[in-house]
Amino acid sequence: MSGSSNIVAMKKIVQQLRFEANINRVKVSQAAAELQQFCIQNALQDPLLTGVSSSTNPFRTQKAFSCSCDISAGEKTKKTTAMMCN
Repeated sequence: MSGSSNIVAMKKIVQQLRFEANINRVKVSQAAAELQQFCIQNALQDPLLTGVSSSTNPFRTQKAFSCSCDISAGEKTKKTTAMMCN
């Protein structure tokens, strides 16, 4: 039984090697040239290169403002002095 399972395993390996041998390959120099060309063509839309305007930046620091809001909870009154605005 171990001889037949060994043959099946070897056939799977040969099948995988044949599959990998048929894959079309691209030379590294060609891939690098294409990547460089892509980067040059898309540089104007890259926010890491051009920056993000503060009005559209979702990660900008929030502005703080002060207010005197009374929030009553039973007999206790809490004053809020600094809140984050959206």
